Amino acid sequence: MVKLIHTLADHGDDVSCCAFSSTLLATCSLDKTIRLYSLSDFAELPHSPLKFHTYAVHCCSFSPSGHVLASCSTDGTTVLWSAHSGHTLTVLEQPGGSPVRVCCFSPDSTYLASGAADGSVVLWNAHSYKLYRCGSVKDSSLVACAFSPDGGLLVTGSSGGDLTVWDDRMRCLHSEKAHDLGITCCSFSSQPLSGGEHGLQLYRLASCGQDCEIKLWVVSFTRVLGFELKYRSTLSGHCAPVLACAFSHDGQMLASGNSDHVVFQGTQSVLHTLTQHTRYVTTCAFAPNTLLLATGSMDKTVNIWQFDLETPCQAGSVSDQLKHFIEDWSEEDVSKWLRAQGLEDLVDIFRTNNIDGKELLHLTKESLAGDMKIESLGLRSKVLRSIDELRTRMESLSSGIPDEFICPITRELMKDPVIASDGYSYEREAMESWIHKKKRTSPMTNLALPSLVLTPNRTLKMAINRWLETHQK
Repeated sequence: MVKLIHTLADHGDDVSCCAFSSTLLATCSLDKTIRLYSLSDFAELPHSPLKFHTYAVHCCSFSPSGHVLASCSTDGTTVLWSAHSGHTLTVLEQPGGSPVRVCCFSPDSTYLASGAADGSVVLWNAHSYKLYRCGSVKDSSLVACAFSPDGGLLVTGSSGGDLTVWDDRMRCLHSEKAHDLGITCCSFSSQPLSGGEHGLQLYRLASCGQDCEIKLWVVSFTRVLGFELKYRSTLSGHCAPVLACAFSHDGQMLASGNSDHVVFQGTQSVLHTLTQHTRYVTTCAFAPNTLLLATGSMDKTVNIWQFDLETPCQAGSVSDQLKHFIEDWSEEDVSKWLRAQGLEDLVDIFRTNNIDGKELLHLTKESLAGDMKIESLGLRSKVLRSIDELRTRMESLSSGIPDEFICPITRELMKDPVIASDGYSYEREAMESWIHKKKRTSPMTNLALPSLVLTPNRTLKMAINRWLETHQK
């Protein structure tokens, strides 16, 4: 599903960051340079490398249009470049001259944020190149920053482990300890979650740190109800500090990198592990609207990965993506699916008949009875109902079901949502089964449940029903 298609080995020191525009890839390094490559053939541009910084370059970021590239360095400056000519547009000096560790543009290109080792964060006007607002965190370096998809919020992460949320006037709205040993990166999904009433805006945020963990958060903001940063879950599995994380452009995958590999978390579970780098993976970035991932490492190389599986923007719909995914199921995948449906007795029959994902979607009552000789009418009916549910799911997903309407256990649209004592909502039947089998643990946090009481989530059920009325007419 993912393959290495190109390796760039032009830097003379650790690669610290990589960033995509719609046509270019930028990489920067401790060797003080920034390099630019064309996405058409990965050839380095004639005006590359870009040289100005006198010390290590820590971060680079394209403006949303792709015309401007920002880079920041230990030398205390953030430089804006013309991406297409390589000319220097301006040099922004961090107040106090502290080393600048991170920079990023707002989604509308109005502002550029830069964070420094002294804890200062500056919001620059990206058009006039003037300082707009300043803020700071105490006793920590700023090492991560990201704008919310609408540009109304800026989240910064510090070496002390705090996530801090700022509004568009650089007022601190919230700060909390997120990672005990320090944050290394944070990333917003570009696809906002469905809001709801009162103009509520919901965004998914990932943070990673020296504690070897990745945490998922939901950020909500409305002028009426205010701001909330809510912890959702922890993705574990790394055995070393996680130095980078990034959402794919459709929000369906999360890439993370540490000592010897990149892991695709899929926002819930590990999808792929890539082990081609020989030293720490320090950065990862997905291209906008294409099937490319770039990973940079202390081994001085950048690897470019391509996905064979189509994504919604290229396949035309999420249902196409799911269809291709199911068609790629192996016979063992089908066996796992049968067990999940309570059809363990049919596993041997399906294996004998070499039923893989493609064959599964084309089974009929005639083939079940004749070719596979399943005599029980009840079993045949249950198989066909389960296959119909797969097809129905493919059709329903084409409408883009909001993430909060999906049960975390079944990954399907909830019909009877309930709130468990961990604060999360689940499909009632799935959660009751989970409690019966898993005793008192939370499916989202794996921590003990304070109570086994399940409370009907009537508000969510009404929201789901309204969404169904709108999208399934």
